[in-house]
Amino acid sequence: MPILWVLLIVLAIAAAGYWAGRARVLSQTGGDRRTMHSLPSYYGGNVVIKSIVPALLAMLLWLLIQPIFVNNAVSGMIPAEVVAQTSGDLVLSEVRRAAAGLNAAVDAGVIEADLAADSSAPLEDVAAALKEAGAVLTSELTEPVLRAAQRYRNLTATGYGVMSMVVIALAILGALWGLREAVPMFRARNKVEEAVRMLLIGAASIAILTTLGIVLSLVFNTIEFFRLYPASDFFFGLNWAPSFSGRGGSSDLGVIPLLWGTLYISIVALAVAIPIGLFAAIYLSEYATPRVRSIAKPMLEILAGIPTIVYGLFALLTVGPLLVSVFGKEGLNIMQAGTAVVTAGLVMGIMLIPFVSSLSDDIINAVPQALRDGSYGLGATKSETIRQVILPAALPGIVGAILLAASRAIGETMIVVLGAGAAARLSLNPFDAMTTVTAKIVSQLTGDADFASPEALVAFALGMTLFVITLGLNVFALYIVRKYREQYD
Repeated sequence: MPILWVLLIVLAIAAAGYWAGRARVLSQTGGDRRTMHSLPSYYGGNVVIKSIVPALLAMLLWLLIQPIFVNNAVSGMIPAEVVAQTSGDLVLSEVRRAAAGLNAAVDAGVIEADLAADSSAPLEDVAAALKEAGAVLTSELTEPVLRAAQRYRNLTATGYGVMSMVVIALAILGALWGLREAVPMFRARNKVEEAVRMLLIGAASIAILTTLGIVLSLVFNTIEFFRLYPASDFFFGLNWAPSFSGRGGSSDLGVIPLLWGTLYISIVALAVAIPIGLFAAIYLSEYATPRVRSIAKPMLEILAGIPTIVYGLFALLTVGPLLVSVFGKEGLNIMQAGTAVVTAGLVMGIMLIPFVSSLSDDIINAVPQALRDGSYGLGATKSETIRQVILPAALPGIVGAILLAASRAIGETMIVVLGAGAAARLSLNPFDAMTTVTAKIVSQLTGDADFASPEALVAFALGMTLFVITLGLNVFALYIVRKYREQYD
């Protein structure tokens, strides 16, 4: 049974249980709510919680555990020599694709369900059916992969069937449990409010668990990379030249050129974003009339909503050719192509302007009016007040905004890919093409290397390096902002 239908059945049981629980407690009290501990809706809500929560938890655990069990059962069917030619993960991916193709062929009526599940079905007939159904396989279908795919499909279908029965049974039992508790003196309100509190705790925990999962996935794959490639060569190497021809023996995977490109482009971007964003924030907070501010601030913040791929196309098609016309062969002859550090830095700086201006504007507005009034009372002008009173008072918050913008610049990908080029080099010339850590993460995971090779695993080491850098910047920025807020709140 499809998962959607199972969810609909569980919701229908919960809805029926709500009205049944509400009606039961009302019938026991003759409609007199003064004899109830809680309102009738709480009794119905208790039935809903009892029917939905155990069923959905069981479904979630089943969906998490079943793929592990099925993969272990199927991997034992694949001969060792097949795994040795490539890797176990790639073979399992091919098995899953073949199983999906069998399902598509059965749904399209190309092959009978019994033939698709028959482990003695001729390989040629099944392969022809998969081709007719439009199944996407990365290699020619082989006998071990087909039999493993049939086993995978059968186990998955059986698992879903058992899961459907278990989940629906838990929903019914939970509803009966809730109906049994629908008596006037039952503290239904306390139970519902406790369930709501646990729901809120769970929602708050999602961010923590997600962060933990991301960090663990990076850590484990980074450790696997350093088992295959020396850490000293990675962190201190001055050359980036991955080779996809073998298992990494001829690859140079030094991260220094990538970190330099990331730092250089970020510095150019901040050199554009900081003065423009800060001056815009000063104007909006100190000089602009309320009408101008109500129009200018939202229009400035629209820049933050533009997708980064649009900024990348803007760098590739507009800013790059414009800079070449000025600094290229027809101009100063110091720029060879439109993809360069200065191109990506300028466009990234434009993207960061709303980050700096919006945060700085809020911080400047948070400076107490008494400081302004005191400065004016001593005879200072508006510009002197801004320069000598407001900006020093708001400086910790402004620094925090700049650091947050810097971490955003370091993690940018699409603008770099389209605007800065793909050359990993150590150069001080802003008109040279360079690349960053994020751009190389994309290129390494979209190459032709085996996923177990250093050329692919290096993407996780790059991601871990970038994660540590941006985490440090964010923690430092949040520390400064928090210290500032404690001073003026």
